[in-house]
Amino acid sequence: MKKDRQTIFDSNVIEFVTVAAEFCKFIEQAEGRKRADFVDTALKLLPLLYLKAELLPPCEEAGDEPPETFVTEETYEVVRMTLAAVMGSRDDYLDVFVDDMKYSDRPIARTVSEDLADIYQDIKDFVFVFRLGLNETMNDALAICRENFRLYWGQKLVNTLRALHDAKYGSLPQEEEAEN
Repeated sequence: MKKDRQTIFDSNVIEFVTVAAEFCKFIEQAEGRKRADFVDTALKLLPLLYLKAELLPPCEEAGDEPPETFVTEETYEVVRMTLAAVMGSRDDYLDVFVDDMKYSDRPIARTVSEDLADIYQDIKDFVFVFRLGLNETMNDALAICRENFRLYWGQKLVNTLRALHDAKYGSLPQEEEAEN
């Protein structure tokens, strides 16, 4: 257990926890923000979250039970709908990194709101467990978050960055410019 204790208090883990908590706060305070402001902040915060996740040290689950989760279906849906309202007409984007794409003759649409809600769910559950301060569950939450980054939300994050970049710098129709 000593090695687990060292891992969860590694400087890269502490930095990730800090950025993860900031990301959660940003998502939770999105309601009512102007899209341009939201996109601008997200374009700065998401690459930092990715970098800090990439620097996490290796660790393995130690407990028999998975850590407690915080984000309920209702919370997830509120976050998703709030983000969809903020993103408005710029919520949808085409995803080219979907396995089904190679079998499809049509583009596959995704939404920034759903991808950010998915990322939020994993990150918020991780931050919630870390706040409990129990070493074994903190270690397990770290291992799960790191694995989910590798398998799921890391790719969603970079895909969302592409869509957010386009929302900020892409060409907008005249009526959309007024929405910003």
